[in-house]
Amino acid sequence: MKKIILIISFGLLLFACQSNMVNKPSSNQDLNREIPPIKQSKYIECKGPRPEMCTREYRPVCAKRDTGVRCVTTPCSSTEFVTKSTACVACSDKKVFGYTVGACQSN
Repeated sequence: MKKIILIISFGLLLFACQSNMVNKPSSNQDLNREIPPIKQSKYIECKGPRPEMCTREYRPVCAKRDTGVRCVTTPCSSTEFVTKSTACVACSDKKVFGYTVGACQSN
């Protein structure tokens, strides 16, 4: 009896997994559509309290982060710009001062 219940449960599980695959894009054209560019916004400062958990999504921001480098003899940059997946992820990093919406532009 336990074997029959196990087989039926396994069959239902497989059916549920396959039913999720029905909503596939109809063609590669749907997968390769262009995403409109995000307008660059003003600089947003990270304020406390800093987030401890963030959702997993991709809405890139360009974060200004402290590198920890301090030069004594010659001037050097103590900050850098890095792309973070979301504003929440950026501000959860204690080294980040703030961000602008959109991925960092590489020069």
